[in-house]
Amino acid sequence: MIICAGEILADMIGKEENGTFSYERYAGGAPFNVACGLKKLGVPCGFCGCVGDDTTGDFLAEFAERQKFDYCRIRRDPSRNTTLAFVELSDSGERKFRFYRKHTADYCLPRGAAEEIAGRADIVHIGSLPLSKREGRVFVDELIAAAHARGKKVSFDVNYRTDVFADAAEAAEVIAKYIALADIVKLSEEELPLFTSGKTMENRLCLLAGTSKIVFLTLGAQGSMACVKGTICKEPSIKIRAVDTTGAGDAFFAGVLSLLNEGETDMARVLRRGNICGALTTAQKGAYPLWDKAAAESVETTGRMEQ
Repeated sequence: MIICAGEILADMIGKEENGTFSYERYAGGAPFNVACGLKKLGVPCGFCGCVGDDTTGDFLAEFAERQKFDYCRIRRDPSRNTTLAFVELSDSGERKFRFYRKHTADYCLPRGAAEEIAGRADIVHIGSLPLSKREGRVFVDELIAAAHARGKKVSFDVNYRTDVFADAAEAAEVIAKYIALADIVKLSEEELPLFTSGKTMENRLCLLAGTSKIVFLTLGAQGSMACVKGTICKEPSIKIRAVDTTGAGDAFFAGVLSLLNEGETDMARVLRRGNICGALTTAQKGAYPLWDKAAAESVETTGRMEQ
């Protein structure tokens, strides 16, 4: 089983029509999106997070319940509001985030859940947003220690957001710590130079992976790369007209983790699955996957996407 822990929030996706700017509400939060993708792929999975005692918290708690996760623990904090991410899209579907996150709930994860999660999961996947707050780091530290004590793998999505930290220096220091602790790591092309040096992407990826990690690098329309024990694998993306790139990286990671959880060692196949899941998500609005395992496997077999 894969259990994801970290932020669950509402993505408020903006649009302008007839001179009026409005927002549509979608379920979001990187680790929650990964959990939803895993569920769509038929992987035993779960989620742990926190929402506020408000109508948006009601929406997210009910949305999570409908996913029928194999494990679900969402804390309701009576003194906080639910975290919001305001998203604006360009004509090409690229997104720009601004977080409403003052005294909100996403980093106030349920104490005592770390041991429970580590006991049940084969892979523990953590998001980065709660790491900007002391409360979130305490929970994640306990979870990583408990998972490694049981011989379980820890997966970490860098998802670098400087605006939720005190400053960029703190963000880089904190994120670097959790990259070092994780067994499976995902970064974007823009994030890689922040955490390692090297003349080429391949060299940087190998330095970051060392001898013990699997490190994935997303390259947008160019596809993705992985490094395992000094060996680089690269796979091209699937061509598609993007509507909204929100959640594409999370869908990619869900695809990747779904095969790693099965023991797959062919990195080319793992990357293809990730690329397909990410591309399918860009064809829709919002991060929640409207596709399923059959759709992903169809594209994997045919090499084509229906649009």
